[in-house]
Amino acid sequence: MLPISQSQTDSFKAFIDEHETFLVAGHKEPDGDCVSSALGVSYILEHFKKPCALLNAGPFKRAEIRKFAPQFRADIPFMTQAERDKCGLIVVDCSELSRLGELDGDIKGFDTFIIDHHKTSGAKDNAIIDSSAPASACLVQQLFEALVGRPSPEQAYTLFFGLGTDTGFFRYLTPQDAETFRCASRLTECGANPRGIYQEITGGKPWSTRKLLSVMLDRAERHCNGKLAVTWETMEDTRKYGQEGRDSDALYSIMIATEGVEAVLFLRQETEHSCTLGLRSRDECDVSAIASKFGGGGHKNASGASCEGRIETLLPAIVKEFSKVL
Repeated sequence: MLPISQSQTDSFKAFIDEHETFLVAGHKEPDGDCVSSALGVSYILEHFKKPCALLNAGPFKRAEIRKFAPQFRADIPFMTQAERDKCGLIVVDCSELSRLGELDGDIKGFDTFIIDHHKTSGAKDNAIIDSSAPASACLVQQLFEALVGRPSPEQAYTLFFGLGTDTGFFRYLTPQDAETFRCASRLTECGANPRGIYQEITGGKPWSTRKLLSVMLDRAERHCNGKLAVTWETMEDTRKYGQEGRDSDALYSIMIATEGVEAVLFLRQETEHSCTLGLRSRDECDVSAIASKFGGGGHKNASGASCEGRIETLLPAIVKEFSKVL
């Protein structure tokens, strides 16, 4: 991860100075990094006495982030055109307005600044994007430290929560990520409790998700000479087991740890005509390139997409793309 430059900090501060109020939005189906990054930006705005509304279309299905849901709204506050002209939109942990989901109101037309760490991000202007950063929360933390100073224990907890989520609690880091550990160290010095945050992120899963996990593993298949592990969740599975939450992270961890497996594909039938897909890989397989072919994106080793179609037609199409690289 590259430290944020002074010019990037100045660019973000100038954006803050240019607007009176703000909307801070993250991608639909948020994770800990998305939520923490949005809250971290709100802390910066609060310091500069700039009112803001936190937006997220949800759903907040992950057990560890449900406590944050009341701080977000799924509708854009009513504003006159004059008020909209003075309002800035800050998008965190994604770069495309389409990934914000079904917000109630018109999100288009706002002057926008993006803070993201996904490899497939295409934003250029009014943006801080570093695909080498393991979490958007790391970028927000650096902005906070540069513009505000030392975070309070509560603020340090929030930022560490996002960092811990997207790094798999540091399992995904490499020798190139020394700066990330320095970020974590500073947050710990400010009062973040790594042990407590780890227990929050990994614990409290509903019993139904344990049962659903067993169904997913029993259904799993291997393709591409055993290098690709595949499983899926039907709408009936979701109705029976998945309403209380999700634990695809545990599924990915178990399947990617299997001998000979280099990548994992998980498909969920969301509606009769649409699916979400999650892709994970180890080492050299770039799943963001495959996700982009289906309207998604993300990181080299962790990506996803939402697309039209059904499992029985999408599955062979995605496996075909994997067969070109595995």
